Amino acid sequence: MMTNQEVLNTYEAMQTLTGQMVAAAGNADWDQLEVLEQRVTAHVAALKANEEQVVLESTGRQRKVAMIKQMLEDDRKIRDLTMPWMAQLSKLINSTGTERRLANAYGV
Repeated sequence: MMTNQEVLNTYEAMQTLTGQMVAAAGNADWDQLEVLEQRVTAHVAALKANEEQVVLESTGRQRKVAMIKQMLEDDRKIRDLTMPWMAQLSKLINSTGTERRLANAYGV
């Protein structure tokens, strides 16, 4: 079971990581983005397993809410940065598939 401080420390670590994810996405460093995402996922798993028993006092709850809001804002920024790349990747994959089908159809 986690203590109140451990819960808050975990949220703080996640907030830091999501900020780093924004920077990685902004630099198109997709490998680093994935590494950071895996670290956030590990923190989420720890919270899911342990946070339920923890009751935060008012100040702790407010701090937690503020961190969650910041993480949601970071998530929006990450999506804004990754969506154009994902669209470009999708177009490239579809283009390659079309080329392959044409080559197969015409024996090129």
